[in-house]
Amino acid sequence: MAARYHAVMSTNSPSSARLLVQCADRPGIVAAVSQFLFQHGANIMQADQYSTAGGADRFFMRVEFQTAALDCSMDALNEAFRAEIAPRFDMDWRLAAVHRPRVAVLASRTDHCLLELLWRWRGGELPIDIPAVISNHEALRKDVEVFGIPFHVFPVTAATRPQQEEAIRALLREQRIELVVLARYMQILSREFIAEYPARIINIHHSFLPAFAGADPYGRAFERGVKIIGATAHYATEDLDEGPIVEQDVVRVSHGDTRESLMRLGREVERSVLARAVQWHIEDRVFVHGNRTVVFH
Repeated sequence: MAARYHAVMSTNSPSSARLLVQCADRPGIVAAVSQFLFQHGANIMQADQYSTAGGADRFFMRVEFQTAALDCSMDALNEAFRAEIAPRFDMDWRLAAVHRPRVAVLASRTDHCLLELLWRWRGGELPIDIPAVISNHEALRKDVEVFGIPFHVFPVTAATRPQQEEAIRALLREQRIELVVLARYMQILSREFIAEYPARIINIHHSFLPAFAGADPYGRAFERGVKIIGATAHYATEDLDEGPIVEQDVVRVSHGDTRESLMRLGREVERSVLARAVQWHIEDRVFVHGNRTVVFH
């Protein structure tokens, strides 16, 4: 059963908004949504839709529209959609103003995925706010503080893991974090942590899943003599490295590559895969249905 979207109320007057819909496929959905937005003065800038096949057809739709000419507030638009359109099609939906989401990045000692996100954020490519970078080691402090972002360290041992994780969760709540990014954070999150951010924790795994899940994927890939290696960005779930996949990519390797060269090549793929997954998530391009995703590029 897909998680039900909830309406998000807006307190400002943005220039654009997005409507996300998923429901059982049937005729008339696109017409109903388009007509509703037109009647309220919305100017549709982009619309994507997709329907699955195979007996249990599911419909997915993403609409981005300008709000300058709306005949009502965003709150009123939400209420009207809830009353007039959503019940007709039993929709899971979200209608929200476009805004800069608050994102926390968690990393351990490895810097390449973290720095890729920070470079893109500083260059304006990622329209997000990053109020905190969190680690279980001090190793990345200087790298992060150069960007003017607060760096928080919560050391962890097997005995202190519950207290350490609760301290991190308290910080995330305090900072009103909307998305958590695991940029090579080498700790397993608890069921409670993951449940607090459903489909809002993106992890980067350094293999082309489902191959080589778990620890040391490059070492195991080297031992098998693979000809491609890859990286996978996915939503974290209770099942390690098995959450819905958002993005993947690969690079060719050969018999002449060493473990070290596989790791070097893999780092380049990891960086771009994670950055794209974060970009698509914050642009509301990812729909989760069961353990799969629909991604409108």
